[in-house]
Amino acid sequence: MNAYTLAALVAYFALMIAIGIYAWAKTRADSSGYLLAGRGLGPAVTALSAGASDMSGWLLLGLPGALFASGLVEAWIAIGLTVGAALNWIIVAPRLREQTERLGDALTIPQFLANRFPEAGTLLRVVAAVVIVGFFTVYTASGMVAGGKLFATAFAGVLPTGGLSDYMFGILLTAGIVLVYTTIGGFLAVSLTDFVQGMIMMIALVVMPLVILSGFGSTAPLNLSVVPQEGFLSLTQGATLVGVISAVTWGLGYFGQPHIIVRFMAIDRVENVPRAGMIGMGWMVISLLGAVTVGLAGRAYAEANGLVVKDPETIFIILSQVLFHPAVTGCLYAALLAAIMSTIASQLLVSSSSLTEDFYRLFLRRTASEREAVNIGRLSVALVAAAALVIAADPESEVLGLVANAWAGFGAAFGPLILLSLTWSRMTGAGAVAGLVTGAGVVAGWIALGWNQAFMGGPGLYEIVPGFCAALLAIVVVSLLTRPRTA
Repeated sequence: MNAYTLAALVAYFALMIAIGIYAWAKTRADSSGYLLAGRGLGPAVTALSAGASDMSGWLLLGLPGALFASGLVEAWIAIGLTVGAALNWIIVAPRLREQTERLGDALTIPQFLANRFPEAGTLLRVVAAVVIVGFFTVYTASGMVAGGKLFATAFAGVLPTGGLSDYMFGILLTAGIVLVYTTIGGFLAVSLTDFVQGMIMMIALVVMPLVILSGFGSTAPLNLSVVPQEGFLSLTQGATLVGVISAVTWGLGYFGQPHIIVRFMAIDRVENVPRAGMIGMGWMVISLLGAVTVGLAGRAYAEANGLVVKDPETIFIILSQVLFHPAVTGCLYAALLAAIMSTIASQLLVSSSSLTEDFYRLFLRRTASEREAVNIGRLSVALVAAAALVIAADPESEVLGLVANAWAGFGAAFGPLILLSLTWSRMTGAGAVAGLVTGAGVVAGWIALGWNQAFMGGPGLYEIVPGFCAALLAIVVVSLLTRPRTA
């Protein structure tokens, strides 16, 4: 590893910790300050924080890897996500910001649901918190896997790992840096680092495709159309109806991702939501187009230059090494770490908030002081991180697979629940509980039965589809059955 590359990474790590210390100095020493930055985020920080915490290592590893291996047909996922994110900003963001403050100034999604449906408040908080902590542990593990893959691919045999594998060393280092700035600075630190990380990610996803397409460093002409795979540049070649539905319905997941929609709760004013939405969607479209192009152009570059890529999810890492000066390579690695760390930090904080507010303060210490609650929140961050480390320890884990499972779990459990709780006045607490349990249960069962891999003799159907539909139906039916009768 070149000294320039190491220097760039050290500078990036130092910047993240410095932001954490700055946020610690600026954050109010209470739960609202630690968990929501006092509802004081500006539109730009809100937008990029939502985007960066959303995309994770999937954006620079999973998506380019899928395009590299299978071609443009994998872009249906990006199309579905773009539509889903836009609807999330339009439907959920303004309503959630207004209602969470009006209904008891809720600091967490479970708190909001309990305030919205007081007749089932305690049960909703407990079930919602269990789902959040459970699925986020898996989701956090996906980010750690991405960090491990970066170090195992880019720094194999170079760093002093103390006897650990490069993969495990990468996981521990990534998690360690995130823990430092998250536990110190809370939500404000996570949001500010997300903003910086979002900018780094977008720049990297603009620069790399341009360099690849320019033919720089290639020993043969670069032509995407000559990749020896039929229909490589076709959106429909090899696609099935079930496959397209499975890809596009990733967009349904946005309505139920706690680490994303909690950003809507923290923006300073409802009036700033449309501006934040425009910034966020601009960032997202540019970043997704860049990731798609990295996968397609990276495959063409590999074919033209005889580049062997054993794991398609590492194409961004490999091209960073091959095409750029070591100092720039370090910055590109920082972009990948930014994608990974921004999501891990957000997920740890949301899990911590649920453990603190929806378990500790609800059952163990109702009279806990604000300082005690903040300290318990910091301890909870470490506990969830430790559980995720156990899951991520398997080097054969696939980033996209882990993300897909967790994304579906949240999307099905919380998506219909959040949408209807914000827009349908006839929804009841019993309906909310039914939807939450049904969505999570159907997703878990679908995965356990392997129907996301093969279903009724054909290709698998993404588990978010049956989970989302079942939860939506459960909410409507149970709410209508339990609606108070009018005199």
